Amino acid sequence: MYYLLKLFPEITIKSRPVRRQMTRCLVGNIRNVLRPLGDALDVQGGWDALKVRIPSDATSEWRRQLEEMLCHIPGIHEIQSVEDVPFHSFADTTERLVPVWREAIAGRSFRVTVKRRGEHDFSSDQLERHLGRELLDAAPGSRVQLKHPDVDVRVEVADDRLRLVRQRWPGLGGYPLGLQGQALSLISGGYDSPVATWKMMRRGIKTHLLFFELGGAGHEAAVREVSHHLWETYGRSHRIKFISVPFEGVVGELQRRIPDGLIGVVLKRMMVRAASRIAARSRIPMLVTGDAIAQVSSQSLTNLVLIDEASELPILRPLIAEDKQAIIDTARRIGTARFAETMPEVCGAVSQRPNTQARRDKVIDAEANFDFGVLDAAVANAVTTRSDRLMEPLASGDATLDVISDLQAVAHDVPISVIDIRPPSEREAAPLSLGNVECLEIPFFELPSRAEALPNDRHYLLYCDQGVMSRMQALHLHDRGLTHFGVYRND
Repeated sequence: MYYLLKLFPEITIKSRPVRRQMTRCLVGNIRNVLRPLGDALDVQGGWDALKVRIPSDATSEWRRQLEEMLCHIPGIHEIQSVEDVPFHSFADTTERLVPVWREAIAGRSFRVTVKRRGEHDFSSDQLERHLGRELLDAAPGSRVQLKHPDVDVRVEVADDRLRLVRQRWPGLGGYPLGLQGQALSLISGGYDSPVATWKMMRRGIKTHLLFFELGGAGHEAAVREVSHHLWETYGRSHRIKFISVPFEGVVGELQRRIPDGLIGVVLKRMMVRAASRIAARSRIPMLVTGDAIAQVSSQSLTNLVLIDEASELPILRPLIAEDKQAIIDTARRIGTARFAETMPEVCGAVSQRPNTQARRDKVIDAEANFDFGVLDAAVANAVTTRSDRLMEPLASGDATLDVISDLQAVAHDVPISVIDIRPPSEREAAPLSLGNVECLEIPFFELPSRAEALPNDRHYLLYCDQGVMSRMQALHLHDRGLTHFGVYRND
């Protein structure tokens, strides 16, 4: 038994030198991916298909792991489990074929497809009709349908060898990873950016990941998890970089200097500026984002043009014309939706009243007030992690926080103050009423620089509407040794 790997159809129409190069690359990628399964595998190249020969004592669980890995390697169109034995007769072929396909075709339509090479005293049609009759008798409720059947039973007779396709699985398709160069994908962990990254990987582009940390180690840990899933499932033939950029300071400077309606656009401009510099440092020639036209305010056509102007590198947007539901469906298919559904949202990092048609002159004037030294510091402090080390725990992963929802029920052995970390516009729209408990108003973007100056003779509880940013900020402060900060939830 062996596995036959059909090439992605777009590979088969390439010129002979290109096709040969792609096939060699694919063979190397398959060997890299399958290496954890041991040295007993034999991957063989070919012109129309590749073969993976397995040891005769392979267990069913071992084969299941192998099959799952093969289904996720870019460049493979279809995986077939093939039994290769001597060809004796129609009767012998029937004995081998019927037990394999009886249950698969029961109650369904099917056809038998025979391919024959060499000199024989029968035709392909004769063997197809014989096997079709035998399968009809063996599988109650089955029926023959030559066009668009539910099941296509494939048999190949090559000279004196019989090859039966016992099972078939669809492959990932696309081009062999690494063949089309490199890109740097901006990933946030929602539905869009992982799908955009996956699409680039599937087209053969070695795609590194860039994360802008806006809300502490908790957010980064969640994004690392989905990033690891993408790499381990679809790209483990190549190691990639995960680069984390501390962007809280940049967001704080935006909140202080940029008019509210422009914050979303300017934030994206700052991100692509930073991404361009980081990519150039690693000799990566292009950026990738999960933008789709009109999905959010910063993704209007006008605003996308303004964002592009800030980048020194071309920005690829594989989702640009996709519907949101189509993106979500793809995320479910590739296994990233489960991460997006629980991904924390970072409140306060965008405009409260965003401008969907920002004027270029207004954006340029606003950025003139921005301290670009903050952006320089963020880029300088970027941290790179190898893809195979993404699941190593971050420092704050085990921090324990006090989360209080009833201030009156708390034992006041130590005085308590609540810090409202929402932006001023949110505080004005929904003021926080705490009775006789002290409430300090310190926007989240100012808290990191002011926290150490607060008196340490009391316990501080951070508050925001969703409770996400407050938890992340409290964890961030715990990392700095400020353990007298917790979270207030106004449930």
